[in-house]
Amino acid sequence: MIRVGGMTPLTSIDFPGGLAAVLFLQGCPWRCGYCHNPELLPARGPVELDWAQVEAFLQRRRGLLDAVVFSGGEPTAQAALPEAIARVKAMGYRIGLHSGGMYPARLRRVLPQLDWIGLDIKAPAEHHDAVTGRRGSAGPVGEALDAVLASGVAYECRTTWHPTLFPVQALYRLAEGLVARGVAHWALQECRGEGRARIAEDDVDLHCLRAGFASFCFRRG
Repeated sequence: MIRVGGMTPLTSIDFPGGLAAVLFLQGCPWRCGYCHNPELLPARGPVELDWAQVEAFLQRRRGLLDAVVFSGGEPTAQAALPEAIARVKAMGYRIGLHSGGMYPARLRRVLPQLDWIGLDIKAPAEHHDAVTGRRGSAGPVGEALDAVLASGVAYECRTTWHPTLFPVQALYRLAEGLVARGVAHWALQECRGEGRARIAEDDVDLHCLRAGFASFCFRRG
């Protein structure tokens, strides 16, 4: 069954408008330098939750939680994801997914089961490989984005950024490109970490980035 490297039993910020549990799935092919869950990168983790225990927990929380969010790692890296989603959905939960979009065919398979998806847009195409540490990483994400936009599933695209990752002018081009593709909901997230100062007011023009999106937010790290 699916490999779960961790779980948040209650959160009010990971599924829009509802209380949720988050399942952190093991494994991710990318190596983003700012990854908040590096222990989830290997396909096998030192500690994994038994799926039967996860299901038992979710059964006990029926009526108390609104949704279950599959996060990672990269959830679509695991072949058992569709079955796991179906089992959780059968309990009456709404389903959320966090994905980097690196497996668009697998993502298309689960999109009809989702109620919401948060899709990471790591960088403009010319900087994408430098951020993910993998060659050719931008192309699949473009396919995944097209699939999400065509699906009708509620979504948020989000980009984690700091001037040390790629230039602000590239960030503006990314925003323009997303608007041109039909993205309506975008979040810019501050990248924090060792050696990175907070984004200053003069580092980026948020008003300029906001133009063209139905909803836009900036999240401090």
